[in-house]
Amino acid sequence: MVHIDQNLCIGCGLCYKDCFGNNLVMEDGRPKVLGSCFECGHCVAVCPKGACSIDDMPMEDIIPYALPVKAEDLLTQIKSRRSIRHYKERPVEREKLELLIEAGRFTPTGSNAQDVSYVVVQDKLEEVKPFIWKGLDTVADTFISQGNAGAYAYRWKKMYQDYLADPSNKRDSLFFEAPCILMLCGTETSCGLAASNIELMAYSLGLGCLYSGFIRRAVNASPEAREVLGLTEKDVVIVLLVGYPAISYERSAPRKTPQINWR
Repeated sequence: MVHIDQNLCIGCGLCYKDCFGNNLVMEDGRPKVLGSCFECGHCVAVCPKGACSIDDMPMEDIIPYALPVKAEDLLTQIKSRRSIRHYKERPVEREKLELLIEAGRFTPTGSNAQDVSYVVVQDKLEEVKPFIWKGLDTVADTFISQGNAGAYAYRWKKMYQDYLADPSNKRDSLFFEAPCILMLCGTETSCGLAASNIELMAYSLGLGCLYSGFIRRAVNASPEAREVLGLTEKDVVIVLLVGYPAISYERSAPRKTPQINWR
């Protein structure tokens, strides 16, 4: 719940004006907290005196508001990121993985649900790989049995057979030698938004990422993988391969001209 330090509050009313949840009212020139708060934190961010806090959230990581990144710099970063399918045999440092999750943590969520949780798979990656491979084969069988094989089901079957023939082959088209996998659980919208910020943060740290819908399907279809990863009650929504790129790019890639309907 929001707490307002009356010794610091100057009664400017900015927190009241910016309270979308109507959790604040002004009484005798001072804001008063009601009971409908969804803890968005706008009062904390807008208060010029730092009088507002939220009792059940960590306040020690609050930072002064920073000017936005220059538009041209941000757009350059967005254009320069690539999906990475070649990784160095180098583990990702814990502090960099924590920065990726911090980027996800401060991504907006609907109704401030903050409903994204993370599974970082690095130490147990080799242990869980066989279960993920089997899960991919299970997904393929399900698609085929439903008459919905499409373009991928038989490809997945072939990938799994190639893996069984040579499990030591690191140049597969599923894991791509990535040393780490980051899994996001929650709603599709929240996870998608968080993953986008995470990928940009990864690029700024010299890391690369690849969205893997194949692994997401495989993990959700594998009870063994879910048990190893502690996912007994959650489905994975997004999977990102993470690691140091073993390839460099000289320029951005082309994209189609956007379709825009100006009204």
